[in-house]
This record gives sequence, C-alpha cells and structure tokens, in this order.
Amino acid sequence: MPLKLREKYAFDQISLGEIMLRLDPGEGRIRTAREFKVWEGGGEYNVARGLRRCFGLKTAVCTAFVDNDVGRLIEDFILQGGVATDWILWRPDDGIGRSSRNGLNFTERGFGIRGAVGIPDRGNTAASQLKPGDFDWERLFGEVGVRWLHTGGIFAALSEGTAALTIEAVKAAAKHGTLVSYDLNYRPSLWKSIGGQKKACEVNREIAKYVDVMIGNEEDYTACLGFEVEGMDSSLTNIETEAFKKMIQKAVAEFKNFKVAATTLRKVLTATKNDWSAICWAEGKFYESRKYPALEILDRVGGGDSFASGLIYGLLTTGDPQKAVDYGAAHGALAMTTPGDTSMATRKEVEKVMGGGGARVVR
Repeated sequence: MPLKLREKYAFDQISLGEIMLRLDPGEGRIRTAREFKVWEGGGEYNVARGLRRCFGLKTAVCTAFVDNDVGRLIEDFILQGGVATDWILWRPDDGIGRSSRNGLNFTERGFGIRGAVGIPDRGNTAASQLKPGDFDWERLFGEVGVRWLHTGGIFAALSEGTAALTIEAVKAAAKHGTLVSYDLNYRPSLWKSIGGQKKACEVNREIAKYVDVMIGNEEDYTACLGFEVEGMDSSLTNIETEAFKKMIQKAVAEFKNFKVAATTLRKVLTATKNDWSAICWAEGKFYESRKYPALEILDRVGGGDSFASGLIYGLLTTGDPQKAVDYGAAHGALAMTTPGDTSMATRKEVEKVMGGGGARVVR
C-alpha cells in the first residue's frame, strides 16, 4: 500500500461520522435504571480514538454538534481521548432541539443469556444533517494533509445528505492519495427510512469504488454490495471463515481498488463469552489472527471498531497484513474487557496479547 510519510502530514488518520453521548446503566437495565454512567461513542469516531489513545497516532474527527452543554460534554470526552477537534462543526441551539440536537445512545451490556441492547436516540441530530460542501476536503486532504480516512455505513445511512457527503469525502481522499477504509456495518433500521436495502446497495457500491481497505462480514457484503455466496455447507465448523473467503473473491474481482478486506469472526456463546478472531485478505492471500476461544467480555460494544483501529495501525506502521490482523484482533479483544465504546488498552498490552501473554497479575 502506498503509505504516506508521517512527518509531511498533520494527521495520520481522520474519521467522518456521528458521535453520540452513551448512557450506560452498568449492570442494570435501561427500563429500570435510576442512574446512568456517560461515555462518548460512535462507530467511526471509536477508530480515531483507539488510534490516538492506544497507538499514539495523530487523529481527528469530522462531525457536527449543537452548541449546548450536551455537545460540549461530548467535546470534552473527545479532548480527553486526545482526538483533534479542529474539524467539528457547531450548530446553533434553538433551546428545545426542534431544528437540531445531539444524539444519545442508551446501551445495556448484557450478561449471560441476556444479550446486549442498544437504543439510539439520534433523530434530527446535527451530524445527520451534514451534507456535501460542509467540509473543505481540498484544504484538509490537499493542504493540511491526512494519511488515512475512515468512515462507514452507519454514518452514510443517517440521511440522504450524509450518504452524499460520504461519497464526496472518499472521492476527495482518493484524489489526494489519502488511503480510505470503510466499515460496511449494515443496519436495516437506519436505511429503511431513506430507501431500504436497495438504497444501501446504491450508496455503498458507489463508495466502494474509492475504498482501499473494506471492513465487513459476509452478511454486510450481501446487504450493502449485493454479493451472494451459493452452496455453502452449513455443517462446516468454520463456515463464517469460508463464507468470507468466497465473498471476498467475488468482491475483489469487481472492485479491483480493494487492497485489503477484513472482518472479525465471532461466535456468540453467551453475551459475556464469545469465540473471537479475525481474518483479512491482501494481495491475493488470506491471513488469520490467532484465535481467542471463549473470550470473556465485559462490554462488547466497540470491539469491531477497536479491531479496525488495530488493523489500520498495523498497516500504517508495518505494511504487513499478518501483523495488522493480529493487532486488530488483540486490540478488539482487549477493548471488550472494559466498559464504554472506546478502548482503554495500551500498545504494550496489545502486543503482549498478540504474543500469547496471559492474564497473570502485573506488578
């Protein structure tokens, strides 16, 4: 991959997406909660945060907030994470959120046989109203300089405007040689109001033309890009891996711009115990991470985003697909051992897990 030299660019990576205030009832339920702990979170932002806080790269986020105390609280979380706020757009507050508001996300972690639950409250948000022309991509990619852009299907699905803005952003990044990663992350509930799966395919297929690193499982490829895999033997123990391999072979035959394609592999045993690993394709070969059987999970939200940030770090710093998928799987595994959407791991901890290190006490 044609990696840019770090010293010539202001940012190693930027993310385009929405950031919400997460309200977490801890071990309880949303429906019976009397208090919530608050965090920040958003699929695209979580990647920038992980790259900054865990791996020490310079990152920023392109998003929008309403300028009130809730928006400034989310900004404060972002600043604590070390992610640059230079490209946040602030919208006026009308006092009641009629014209625009900040998004909330109520999230239960789940436990045992009770699965995790997410209830987003994100209608009419400032980020969902973003549209082409809101960001000066020529200045950002052409003058300021960015090595890597990350965005995804959740942001693209928020509105007609965010879909068009995502296309505008990836085209501008490709023009200036900035590498683009995209997380397909298909959510039927988001697309249904702006055209459903047909619209998802239309938008994502246009975006895919400009993507260097595509992230998503075989179901995402079917829903977002229209690829189908026939004749899979459902009795195979590694059916998810084989389905992904067949899907990627179809996808890269059409989208020859894909340099890397990757996904996590997760078998849900219970909400708090999953088999976990990852796989990526690069230069005609598949690379699999080490497996983490029966991984114990405290909070599964953000595990996939932390995989993405580890994968990007590995590609940016080593160019080695095997190391990249190993960084991604280990970082995702560690991120799910702590509460909140974002990673609390360090690079040393990630590399220890990659090397097979255990959970003995560190003194």
